[in-house]
Amino acid sequence: MDEQPRGTPLFTFGVIADIQYADIDDGHNYTRTRRRFYRSGLQLLRNAQTRWSEAAVKPEFILQLGDLIDGFNKGHGASDRALDTVLREFGSSGVEVHHVWGNHELYNFSRSALLRSELNSALHAKRRVDGVPAGGETYAYHFSPVPGFTFVVLDAYDVSLLGRDESSEQYSEALSLIRQHNHNQDLNCPPVSSGLLQRFTMFNGGFSKDQLDWLGSVLSWADDKRERVTLVSHLPVHPRSTDEICLAWNFDELLALIQAHSSVVCFMAGHDHDGGYHQDPDTGVHHVTLAGVIETPPDSDAFGTVSVYEDRMVLEGSGRVTDRVFLFHPTPGDTQPTEI
Repeated sequence: MDEQPRGTPLFTFGVIADIQYADIDDGHNYTRTRRRFYRSGLQLLRNAQTRWSEAAVKPEFILQLGDLIDGFNKGHGASDRALDTVLREFGSSGVEVHHVWGNHELYNFSRSALLRSELNSALHAKRRVDGVPAGGETYAYHFSPVPGFTFVVLDAYDVSLLGRDESSEQYSEALSLIRQHNHNQDLNCPPVSSGLLQRFTMFNGGFSKDQLDWLGSVLSWADDKRERVTLVSHLPVHPRSTDEICLAWNFDELLALIQAHSSVVCFMAGHDHDGGYHQDPDTGVHHVTLAGVIETPPDSDAFGTVSVYEDRMVLEGSGRVTDRVFLFHPTPGDTQPTEI
C-alpha cells in the first residue's frame, strides 16, 4: 500500500456533482426506485463549502460537475430563482467555480441562454481560459491552475436534443443519430434493458467532431509540454466507471482520443448518482464518477477535496464519496487506487 503523500500539496480543489436543487418536496427518480432530496441539496452544498473554507489548504477552485438545479424547476417557472439561490451559496465562499453543463441545465435553459449566464465559466473565470474556436455554441475550455497542470471542461451535450431549437440543423442531426438505436416513442426510455446501447436516450448526448478535433489539438499541446491533464464532463466515458445507461453516446471516440495522448491522467464526471471508479489498464487514466448530491440523504454528504502533488492526486471524500489515491504513473499491474 502506498503511503499518502506528506507535505503541502501543489494545490487543492473541491468537487461536487448533481445537486439538482429545487424548492419542492422529496420525490423519486425516473423509474421510481430511488428517493431524491430536492431541498436538502442546498444544505449539503453548505456542508461542502464549510469543509472547504476550513481546510488547511484552501481550494484553488471548485469543479461543479453538472445538474446544478433540477428540471422540475422549469415546470414551476422557478428556473431563474432556483439557479440564483444555488449560485448565491457558491458565491458566499469567494472561491472560483468551474461549472459543467448537464442535462438538467438544458431542461431549464436553452444553450444560448446558458452561454450568456453565470454558468458559462469561460466567460466569468478570474483566471485565463482558452475555449473552442469561435463560431459555434460548444461550451468547452481549458485552464491551468498552476504550471504543469491543465483542466479541460468538456461539453457532453454538444450533440443532443436538449437545449436546441427543434427547427435547427443540430437538433435534426441528433434526432437522426438517436433514432438509429432508439425506436421508442419516449426517447428517455432506453432502447434495450442492458448493455451499451442503453446509452442512446434523450437524457444523454455526445461530443461533436469539431469539439473532438479541438480537444485533440489541446492534448497534442499538452503532450509536448508534458502537462498533466484532467478532463471534466457531466457524462462518463468509460463503461466500467458507471452504469452503462449513463455513458456519452460516442464515449468510444473520446476513449480513443485519450489513448492517443500521454498527457491525460484523470477523467471526472457526474450523472450517475451512485458514482463509480475505474483505472484503464491500457492508458493508466483514472475515470472517476462522483456520487450525486440529489440522492444523498440529508444526514450524509457527497463531495470531495482533491489534493494535487507532483506524482498523484489524493481525493478526500465525504459521505458517499470514497477516499482514493490516483497515481499518475502506476507501476505495471497496479490498476487499482489505494484506499485511505
